[in-house]
Amino acid sequence: MQRLDRILSEAGVASRKELRAMIRAGRVTVDGAAVTDESRKFDETAVRVTVDGSPVRLRGPVLILLHKPAGYLTAADDPKAKTVMDLVPEAYRKLGVMPVGRLDKDTEGLLLLTNDGDLAFKLTHPNHNVFKTYIAEVAGFLTMSEAKKLERGVDIGKHITAPAQVEIISQSDSTSVAQIKISEGKNRQVRRMFEAVGHRVVALERTAI
Repeated sequence: MQRLDRILSEAGVASRKELRAMIRAGRVTVDGAAVTDESRKFDETAVRVTVDGSPVRLRGPVLILLHKPAGYLTAADDPKAKTVMDLVPEAYRKLGVMPVGRLDKDTEGLLLLTNDGDLAFKLTHPNHNVFKTYIAEVAGFLTMSEAKKLERGVDIGKHITAPAQVEIISQSDSTSVAQIKISEGKNRQVRRMFEAVGHRVVALERTAI
């Protein structure tokens, strides 16, 4: 059961503000009867909705898998910088999709966007223990003992990280590459974890959630 204005918003009919005006003006019917209260709830899977006499194709929650390039902020809007919402087609922005968690500006890779608040909560709350996988290129030779420290948890400033999973992919005196899986989402956490064992992250990509 959902509010009528949310049902129409998820269907991409118009913005929530525009929908409220349309509903109050009597332009919306549910199963043939005009409804003028946008807060009334209906089962969107079992009703027929029209706007100005035209049937509305109802759509359920939306989940977008986006490859975020470096240089974009994970934010809904920013007056001075490009955001991931600039990469989302307007038709999906109208459905109210928002980023799930965040990737910092210099990190690229998998970012989820959805208008399903319950799903977003399950993916981001620490109690649900959802692991995120990253490929990190770091400066210098990453040793096995340093990788073990990352797995046990390191101090990133007022926080000891939860146990992680680390696999060294390649090593050299100049750079090393590792895969790391974490279940938390602190600000710039992966970068701060590698810094805690003496390595600056050169490039970072999230590959899985």
